[in-house]
Amino acid sequence: MDARYVFAVRFRLDPAAEGVSVDPGEFETRLARAADPPGEEGWLFFRDNLWRGEVNDDEHFRRLTEEALGVDVRSVEYRAFETDEEYFEALKDAIRTELATFNADSVPAVLTKYLGSSVELR
Repeated sequence: MDARYVFAVRFRLDPAAEGVSVDPGEFETRLARAADPPGEEGWLFFRDNLWRGEVNDDEHFRRLTEEALGVDVRSVEYRAFETDEEYFEALKDAIRTELATFNADSVPAVLTKYLGSSVELR
């Protein structure tokens, strides 16, 4: 099973040494975060951080990303949930057993509510 959340991260480098500069000072890169196995600790990352295919708290998520990367992060945009079929089926099964947690009537409703249309099967 394999799945990851993908983000576009814009960050800035501010050299600490005097006389050192970078040009350009801002960059954009692709950040991938491994998805935890369905039903295990951390598997609700999508519920806690995404809403309709967008980061649900920009400031909070930007700070988390700064901590993870050790750079001044200007912005983070959610791009996709990339998954293989095996993980996706296990995720849907885990959601199905927890529908009340999501205040939803169906698995597709949960997926749309949090991931939008960003699921990419590999």
